[in-house]
Amino acid sequence: MQNKLRVLRAEKKWSQAELADRLGVSRQAVNAVETGKHDPSLMLAFSIADVFEQTIEDIFAPPQTRQDRRPDKNSLKKEIPVR
Repeated sequence: MQNKLRVLRAEKKWSQAELADRLGVSRQAVNAVETGKHDPSLMLAFSIADVFEQTIEDIFAPPQTRQDRRPDKNSLKKEIPVR
């Protein structure tokens, strides 16, 4: 899952260890979420949003779903010549 964690942390001038302390997790956990190696639990995502005073949606971008990749129904319609 893509996220803005590194950017937000840099804006606050916090190290991964400082953010980890604020969240009550390990520095390795922060690194794993920040690099996209692991997705945060729902509780951790809420905690991250709270620390940065943003919504979860503002910080994390969900992966593209199968439905998002489907072409629009209107783009599939072919013009039928009128006789």
